[in-house]
Amino acid sequence: MKKRGLLTVASAATVMTLGGVGYAARRRGSNPYYQGPKSDHFDGLRFHTPNQPPDKNLSDVARWRMNGRPEAWPRSFPSPFPPDKPPRRVEGLRVVLIGHASYLFQVAGRNILVDPVFSRRASPVRFAGPKRVNPPGIVYGDLPPIDAVLITHNHYDHLDGPSMARLWQDHQPLIVAPLGNDAILRGYDDTMHVETRDWGGSVDLGAGITAHLTPANHWSARGVNDRRMALWCAYLLTSPRGVHYHVGDTGLGDGAIFRDIRARFGVPRLATLPIGAYEPRWFMQPQHMNPADAVEALGLLGAEQALGHHWGTFRLTDEGIEQPVEALAAALTEAGLPPERFPALRPGRVWEG
Repeated sequence: MKKRGLLTVASAATVMTLGGVGYAARRRGSNPYYQGPKSDHFDGLRFHTPNQPPDKNLSDVARWRMNGRPEAWPRSFPSPFPPDKPPRRVEGLRVVLIGHASYLFQVAGRNILVDPVFSRRASPVRFAGPKRVNPPGIVYGDLPPIDAVLITHNHYDHLDGPSMARLWQDHQPLIVAPLGNDAILRGYDDTMHVETRDWGGSVDLGAGITAHLTPANHWSARGVNDRRMALWCAYLLTSPRGVHYHVGDTGLGDGAIFRDIRARFGVPRLATLPIGAYEPRWFMQPQHMNPADAVEALGLLGAEQALGHHWGTFRLTDEGIEQPVEALAAALTEAGLPPERFPALRPGRVWEG
């Protein structure tokens, strides 16, 4: 394939990683993932947030690609932390970033993965699309027994089918996902059992831990004709170790989703929040917080501790690889908060509390 063709494929794969756009928004007659009743956020075909922004189209993508000024990324950006070798069980709370938005949460004797991506690319194809610039912060073979896997949404940098199929075969975990994502996951292994819930639903993970599915200002797509046909979410975990709020992807919006978390569940002990994939703002703001937004979200939540992710592993947008860290430091200073209140994690870094 000629270089120009490769670049075109790579660009298309990157766009698909962020979710299909353009004619992705074309209305089709049926939803292949979910056929449930209409609700205040499901019109019978597509899901939506209360203030769903207009879908981006191909002209928007072309404007971004032609007028954007992407910062160069290095081909390799190794973490200063060695790959973690987690203990088999932890009675307290131990968090390690695997990379991008993939975490291992060890709490109250349970091992919980969130959005596990172990593949080299976050892409629908193996030969193109966003490629890791650092290896996972846990070698797959060093994982402890996995009790549960939480999926926030179906974009390729969060739902990695090959990783999920391997985890299912090796660990048979309880898998939790928002409505419609069970059909996608079973496409990688038709024996996979997935517990799906709507916003406001919950799943008992055992050991006194409950996963509550809560709204996020985002969307979903795996291809070009399925935009917003599977639901997306954030998770609020209640456990003997306190309240932990996790967001895979979201825009700040009017802040209501964060205020509602605090009103319903109280001040979280921990909030794991995205800080990257935000430039250009005119394109990304409705769906991805920047570091200043994330600091504002922390203030709305009042969380005792925050940890930043969704940066420095897969190049998805135009900001430089270390720009989120620099912007986070500036936003914390502006808010009068100490840097240790909200560090940007690197793969393999462990936080215990």
